[in-house]
Amino acid sequence: MSVQEVFVSTDPLKIDLNFVHQYLSEEAYWSKGRTIEEVKTSIENSLCFGLYLVDGDKQIGFARVATDYIVFAWLMDVFIDAKFKGQGYGKSLVQHIVDHPKLSNVNGFGLRTSDAHGLYHQFGFTEIPDPETWMFKKNKL
Repeated sequence: MSVQEVFVSTDPLKIDLNFVHQYLSEEAYWSKGRTIEEVKTSIENSLCFGLYLVDGDKQIGFARVATDYIVFAWLMDVFIDAKFKGQGYGKSLVQHIVDHPKLSNVNGFGLRTSDAHGLYHQFGFTEIPDPETWMFKKNKL
């Protein structure tokens, strides 16, 4: 498949909620079973990035960032539709996020991944320094 021209938008009205929900609830290892209501609420409370084909505006990727725009940004739910993986679209999406002007003053980005360390290392992400200073409280099993 040839690489197609894409664009990134943070316009929440462009997000295809059904596309995002289907991927997160059925395909992503980190969010299987997430309800459409949970996906909608998470989108409403985050800075979201949709990746779209220029030809037809079809959404092929998604990511969201929870942030206060100063101290911390947490990158989550990053994915590219399986039909478009391996063509550089994920790199393009992450580059757009780390370069986004609203996030330029954030002190640090966090994320959690089980399988994409190589991708995120290319953008300056590293393991958490001094992990013994971090704490976490899990509300759901």
